[in-house]
Amino acid sequence: MPASATKSLRVAVLADSDTRWKWGALTAQRLAPADAEIGLDGYLLRGRATPTARQLREVGVRADSLREVTGVEFLRAMTREPYDILVLALVGGGVQAMLHGLRNAWGSGRRPVVVTGYVGVVYEKLADGLLLRHGADLVLANSRHDADRFRAVYEGVGADASGVTEVALPFLGGAPYTGEHEPYTVVFAAQPSVPDGRKDRTYLLDRLIEHARKHPEREVLLKLRSKPGEHTTHIEELPYQKLVQGKDVPANFRLVYGHMGEVLDRTDLLVTVSSTAALEALHRRVPTVVLTDLGVREVLGNHHFTGSGCLASWDQLDAGHRPVPDEEWVSRQGVAADGSYGTAFDTARERIAKLLQRPGGLPPLNPYYTPETAPGYLPGILARHHLGPDGAPLPGAPAADKEPGPVRQIVRRAARGAYRHGVQRVAPVIRRMGEL
Repeated sequence: MPASATKSLRVAVLADSDTRWKWGALTAQRLAPADAEIGLDGYLLRGRATPTARQLREVGVRADSLREVTGVEFLRAMTREPYDILVLALVGGGVQAMLHGLRNAWGSGRRPVVVTGYVGVVYEKLADGLLLRHGADLVLANSRHDADRFRAVYEGVGADASGVTEVALPFLGGAPYTGEHEPYTVVFAAQPSVPDGRKDRTYLLDRLIEHARKHPEREVLLKLRSKPGEHTTHIEELPYQKLVQGKDVPANFRLVYGHMGEVLDRTDLLVTVSSTAALEALHRRVPTVVLTDLGVREVLGNHHFTGSGCLASWDQLDAGHRPVPDEEWVSRQGVAADGSYGTAFDTARERIAKLLQRPGGLPPLNPYYTPETAPGYLPGILARHHLGPDGAPLPGAPAADKEPGPVRQIVRRAARGAYRHGVQRVAPVIRRMGEL
């Protein structure tokens, strides 16, 4: 029976990190009609950033089932499970590989509506990332600004741009800021890889500690994404937890973890280089600063905030500066601080409802990249996920032939642990030795 008749939807989310799981699962919930019952199954793509149990708890999104899979295992599952919606919450290359793998697996048969998008601010590799996501039924844009850019890229290469759909970040929410707390609380939202060098990260940490020392009446918090040994969407080679060791810090300075929304509940000033947390704070009208100390540069991502009214330096903050965001800029960025957030996903819901009711079902997936349009690029992307040029699993692909048994699962866990140790511990040491 069609989902529209039963008022229930079966939804699958494939994610490759804690942040993308949060985005994918919350997006799935936002896309479903308010009166629909959602059956949500989560699939975590095995890799260096597969979230730990602690990270999943911190995200706070519950699923009816959640399991770790290889790409080939996921493709097999999609041929067995009759889902209505599939959300691909992956890096661009992963999305492209799954689109081709799913096209091969489903052929012209029944398939769900396939949705993808971005976790936050899109400030680099715009064309590359977008074309790798092309082929999904809906490519979600988190703001009017992004929707315009996305369509321009697709139309500029002659690709179908009809799938671009404006929404908003799915994790915005919380009570609006109403005034200063006691004590006044400054929060620095750290990022795993921005900036990525020891000198710059140490500089930011020292300035944060100095701010705490200059303002003993304030509480100054360093909000961290992960604990040492855990991975996020980006590799963190120099965790602030390590950089702070041995430093003389004042009593009003401390490190915190936890859900960003809960931290914002007590925040009076949010400071960051370019974290998506800035958009969460702006949505709640929490005073927000995007730092200029290291320059306004594309590599930092803070160039995205030009025109926002939020750019400032630590010197200005130490002197008591309070930013005032530009309302027009905020409205174009999908922050929805004007109360429009409740309707931000309406267009996407309507489009999905029409696709689910399409007579004869949906046509096969049709990505822009094919062996004909990108013969020197696409095969390598597919091969990284053990798929051939036609999207079929390559001979010898992990778990291509059967479900893993208990012994294989134990070996996998041990190998994964060794791999993560190598990525996080050994590789950075080798790179630093090479710089000597």
